[in-house]
Amino acid sequence: MSNKNKEIVPSGQSSKNIIDIDEVFRKKGGNLYPFIPAFLIKYLKRTIHQDTINKALATYEDLGGLEFIESILTHDFKVDIEAKNLDNIPPTGRYILASNHPLGGLDGMALMHVAGKKRKDIKFIVNDILLELKNLQEIFVPVNKHGRNTADSVRVIEELYQSDNLILIFPAGLVSRKQKDGVIKDLHWKKSFITKAIKHKRDIIPVYIDGKNSAFFYNLAWWRKKLRISANIEMLYLPDEMFKQADKKITITFGKPIPYTFFSKQHTHDQWAQIVKEKVYELGIEPEI
Repeated sequence: MSNKNKEIVPSGQSSKNIIDIDEVFRKKGGNLYPFIPAFLIKYLKRTIHQDTINKALATYEDLGGLEFIESILTHDFKVDIEAKNLDNIPPTGRYILASNHPLGGLDGMALMHVAGKKRKDIKFIVNDILLELKNLQEIFVPVNKHGRNTADSVRVIEELYQSDNLILIFPAGLVSRKQKDGVIKDLHWKKSFITKAIKHKRDIIPVYIDGKNSAFFYNLAWWRKKLRISANIEMLYLPDEMFKQADKKITITFGKPIPYTFFSKQHTHDQWAQIVKEKVYELGIEPEI
C-alpha cells in the first residue's frame, strides 16, 4: 500500500469515541442537525480517519505528554525525524521556539518530540480545540483562534510567559499555504510572541520545519479563496494530510537565540514578527546562520 493511502491501525479498541464527528454536529448544529445528510457525516468520519485516531488514542490512553508523542511517532507513523543544531536550545532559561507550520499535525508532534529531548518543561500554545487530546493536556496551553479569549485564558497565557517553561509556538496560527509565486510558506505571523518576548525578557529561537502537504490541500485552499468562501474547509483534510506523512522524513533546524533586546523600536512588533519569519525560512537554506 502506498504512503498516500496508508492507514495506520494500532492495536486496541475503545468503547467510547474521543473524536466524534456526529456528536460535534449534534452539539453545534442545533435545530439543523436532523437535516444534515448521513452520507456527509460518514464522509467526514472517513476523511478525518475518525476510527483510526480513536483506536490510537485508546491504545495509548495511559500515556501522556512526551511519552505519548514518542509512541505515536515511532510506532505508528514511523517518521524519520532529523534535528539540526539542537544544541541551540540551552538546557535552562526562558526561551520561545517560534516555528513555521508546514504540516498541521506531525510537525507539532515532531517539534515537541525533539525539543523534549533537550528540555522536559515544554509548553505548546495551541488552538483550544486540541485540548480534546487529553494525552497532551499537560503540554498544551490553549488559545481561542475563532473568538475572544476569556479572562481566565488570558491569565493562563500570561502566567505561562512569566514561568520558566520552554514555550513552543506557531506564530502564523494556520498551516502554510501556497503563495502566488508557488512557494509553500506561512501566512502572516501574528505579533504576540514578539510582544511577550519583550515584556517577559524571553529570547526567541527561530525554528524551521521542512515539509509540505499534498497538492490537493493547496489547490483546495486556492479554490476556496478564489470562490470567496470564508470557511476554512481545507482544514477538514488536515488529518488525512497527516496520515500521508507516514514513513516520511521531517527535518527540524534550530537557529541561534535572538535576544529580546534585539527587538528595538526601529520596527513595530508586527514588523519584527515578519523579520523573524524570514529568518526561519533562511534556516531552510543555510542551517548554520
